Amino acid sequence: MDRAKLYRRFHTLLIANRGEIACRVTRSARAMGLRTVAVYSEADCDAMHVAMADEAVLLGPARARDSYLNIERVIEAARQTGAEAVHPGYGFLSENAEFAKACLNAGLVFVGPTAEMMTAMGSKSGSKALMEKAGVPLVPGYHGEAQDEATLARAADAIGFPVLVKASAGGGGRGMRVVNSAAELAAAIVSAKREAKAAFGDDRMLIEKFVQNPRHIEVQIIGDSHGNLLSLWERECTLQRRHQKVIEEAPSPTLDTKQRETVCEAARRAAAAVDYVGAGTIEFVSDGKKVFFIEMNTRLQVEHPVTELITGVDLVEWQLRVAFGEKLPLTQDEIKLNGHAIEARVYAENPQKNFMPSVGRISIWRTPDAVDGLRIDAGYRDGDAVSPYYDAMLAKVIAWAPTRQAAIERLNRGLEETDVRGIVTNISFLSALIMHPDVRANTIDTGFIERELNKLTEFSGTAGNLELCAAVGAIVHDERKAAGREAHSPWQTFGWMPVGQRQRVFSFRQGQGGEQKVTLRYGNGLSTLSIGKHQFVFAISPADGGAFDLTLDGMKSRVTAVIEGHELYLRTRNGRFDLHWVDPFGGETEEQVGEDKIVAPLPGTVVALLAEEGAAMEKGAAILTLEVMKMEQTLRAPFAGVLKKLNCKVGDIVGEGVELAEIEPTATP
Repeated sequence: MDRAKLYRRFHTLLIANRGEIACRVTRSARAMGLRTVAVYSEADCDAMHVAMADEAVLLGPARARDSYLNIERVIEAARQTGAEAVHPGYGFLSENAEFAKACLNAGLVFVGPTAEMMTAMGSKSGSKALMEKAGVPLVPGYHGEAQDEATLARAADAIGFPVLVKASAGGGGRGMRVVNSAAELAAAIVSAKREAKAAFGDDRMLIEKFVQNPRHIEVQIIGDSHGNLLSLWERECTLQRRHQKVIEEAPSPTLDTKQRETVCEAARRAAAAVDYVGAGTIEFVSDGKKVFFIEMNTRLQVEHPVTELITGVDLVEWQLRVAFGEKLPLTQDEIKLNGHAIEARVYAENPQKNFMPSVGRISIWRTPDAVDGLRIDAGYRDGDAVSPYYDAMLAKVIAWAPTRQAAIERLNRGLEETDVRGIVTNISFLSALIMHPDVRANTIDTGFIERELNKLTEFSGTAGNLELCAAVGAIVHDERKAAGREAHSPWQTFGWMPVGQRQRVFSFRQGQGGEQKVTLRYGNGLSTLSIGKHQFVFAISPADGGAFDLTLDGMKSRVTAVIEGHELYLRTRNGRFDLHWVDPFGGETEEQVGEDKIVAPLPGTVVALLAEEGAAMEKGAAILTLEVMKMEQTLRAPFAGVLKKLNCKVGDIVGEGVELAEIEPTATP
């Protein structure tokens, strides 16, 4: 087909995605003078990406298959709004060849490769056959069409354990399992197939040798419709959890100049095998000596900002210019590598509870200004709802500096100054990870996070005197604002009295710990705080961004605080702390859920029942599996007993707190 029909100038762009990437594409498109169209589900009617676009079209119900994955509705939305082109972002339909073909048939420019390129490189098994022919090094493995259990078992035995079972159409760690022995293989394949079918609509598997202590290296490439193909240096994405990238950086701190040239040349050779057009990523695994091709992602990657920061290239702008039919603005020799960039993915998840996704409404969203090498790519803001239907990523915090160590310090500062409330996030975990001595020394592999998980997710620490004083300061500051006193009244000084002093006692509790009391004395003269035998001269004054300055015995500290009822969130120089302000009038009660009840921790879909009623259960035995935010969560027996009752079946959509099963504890003599 004439490439002029595939790539041509357009004025209205429909962005077939949501969240952070939809906002990211909208910013670049509007900067280029394009009119933008958002699409959304019923769950996203008030979402940030909808508000940013010039127009928006409702696709359908919350579930992705009924909205963001509905090809006919996306095409119809383009027709309704007069859009001439579609940008798929990443995830959803971004690597769906049928969608690319449907856009072409509808007369729309698809901002990405053709369906044929996508088919050739989007299949992990098919692409490996192409790479083998092109002379790109491969990990030993089985990439065949036969998918029966016996064939896969023979292939795994021939390769030798441990092996990696992974979805041929997969990405983001979904449909992927490490299998250490033949006995584990069948169950791993069943689980991986189910997860892959739910995420991608394709449950074909491939099997590869699992490279021990591996590093993940990938190369950003982009090609135009005039035969030009460039690599924009490499990224390292070794810090992963459950095969999901957590931290990405560019360039790789692992490669030397010669290795860098070798892997970038291999990436260009890989993309040239299909005359690739558009942005894409060639991914490799390294054993520390050699690199092996593992797959190509025929789309923009989540981690593309680190490449942009070291090259000065706006990859979304380049994608759109390629879609216009233009030549790439630079040649290979003109793409310079400048400094170091590192990115952290901020997720709505609870690291202290096995990274369980967190849903709810964001009550506070505060991020630092994007200055001095810091960049924030977000898809959420104050008041937005985080639903259980989509990926849990909220934002990316990215930092650039002349050196890797300086970039890490800058990223940590960006994370420390990011406050999100109303849901639980992984921000503290990210800070602990990037500041870990082994990460800073680059003595890591893809299994590092799992090995260090306990240390990385351990309780951040007990509130000290500074935090207890800050808690009182937060309450006083909040009450002072609420009072709305006249600016120059002597009563503007909290508790001022012509004579004498008053006393007020505050009690706080952290976690399951006991109460700690702080006594405030105020009135005529200096205000003081007493904690046990310690007494501090106390003063507060407002600061920018919801913070206040706390002065204790002449030493000033900046404190960020959020008060939600009797719950206090504090950020001091010592870290983040959650305190409960004990009701001074008493009467506090907490509803307890019986331990014999297995309840849904979040809204989700029951995808597997792993035990039958009446079955004897050991502590930790698997009972059922929920799919939550496109990831599977297995619920287990909290103690030894008998599975008394199952209150759900496969396919049930259940809400948070719904009782799914009941266990009767084993009687003890």
